[in-house]
Amino acid sequence: MKPKSKIALITGAGTNIGKASALALAKAGYTVVLAGRRKALLNQVARQAGPNALALATDLTDPRAIKALFAMIKARFGRLDVLFNNAGISADALPLESVPLAQWRAVIDTNVSGTFL
Repeated sequence: MKPKSKIALITGAGTNIGKASALALAKAGYTVVLAGRRKALLNQVARQAGPNALALATDLTDPRAIKALFAMIKARFGRLDVLFNNAGISADALPLESVPLAQWRAVIDTNVSGTFL
């Protein structure tokens, strides 16, 4: 897949805003790289986006996985024109003192650290 278009990476591309954004960018002629945790959902979006879509299951809380994602994009396309850091999760609707530490860390690791990485 050698693109003639701009390359966009969308994280959290399997559902909601990420999916809608990926489909809109694909419709506008972008080659879209779809990243997120759930490969099956990413594959569905890639099928809808067309032949210039690539689905890559990626743990956005893992620095090595993110390095590998960007290395693959560079190797395959030579560049990245747009990065849409959309991936995010939320905690249960509980009083803050009732949120388990593991759930708090998962939210911070995905929403803050994942964007930073």
